[in-house]
Amino acid sequence: MRILSGIQPSGTPHLGNYFGMMKPAIELQEKGEAFYFLADLHALTTVRDPATLRGYSRELAVDFLACGLDPGRAVLFRQSDVAAVTELAWILSTVTPMGLLERCHSFKDKTARGLDATHGLFAYPVLMAADILIYDSDLVPVGRDQKQHLEVTRDIAIKVNEAYGEVFKLPKPCIREDTALVPGLDGAKMSKSYHNTIEIFAPESALKKKIMGIKTDSTPVEAPKPTENSAILGLYKLVASGADYRDMEESFLRGGVGYGDLKKRLFGGIWEFFEPQRRRREEILADPGFVERVLAGGAEKALAASDPVMRRVRRAVGL
Repeated sequence: MRILSGIQPSGTPHLGNYFGMMKPAIELQEKGEAFYFLADLHALTTVRDPATLRGYSRELAVDFLACGLDPGRAVLFRQSDVAAVTELAWILSTVTPMGLLERCHSFKDKTARGLDATHGLFAYPVLMAADILIYDSDLVPVGRDQKQHLEVTRDIAIKVNEAYGEVFKLPKPCIREDTALVPGLDGAKMSKSYHNTIEIFAPESALKKKIMGIKTDSTPVEAPKPTENSAILGLYKLVASGADYRDMEESFLRGGVGYGDLKKRLFGGIWEFFEPQRRRREEILADPGFVERVLAGGAEKALAASDPVMRRVRRAVGL
């Protein structure tokens, strides 16, 4: 079984990236042949400085490896190292109905938040389909917010198969319904677009400052605190043991503890949770050539997997 997933290098990796994609991906590397790519072509829709994009890509690779991705079990590579993915995206676009893309909510959401309404942003689902189909992927784990794009991938693959014969296998979705919503500093979903992120490997002082800045209400110290939609509790649940979480929840309900003390407890939980990953990250950074060796090896394997698919596609469409 071949598993395929990607993550955009559009900023410094944060807790939402870790619990939403990286942690589930690391767990899945034990389940099959895992291909994970750094979606630098997708990132071009928002990152326009070349040095910044290269830096984000390397940083993401370092952090992914530090968090437990094993290059002996999983293939890690840059999306752009397989140039044929853009060729396939064009071929797919020739059968993709405009109406299919016009119904995609992601384009509407992103332009509503101020992103430029570019062709790349509009055609994002077609490139995503190429990412998936070019490796004969069997299983594609996605969050609920990406479910529509996977459905679009299947629709496009069906269109090609109807036009040219059985060219593509249809990937099966693996919707991570149990993936927790990671709240940001303002209580909304943690996202670089919302500028409310907490970086995984932020320095201790910077991490503490961010956590102490989490938005809270004006409930007095002595009064019970509301637990529903609490960013503090939502984040603490991700990093704490069951007993420690229940203890914090009781502190909310009992009162007598201020938000400042609760935030300090959250900071301690996050700092302790990522201690092993910080040690591993230091080891990786101590070997300057390690990350490039991993990415180069991953690119070779990705190219080897994509080549027979592209030969099949070109033959089918007449190229």
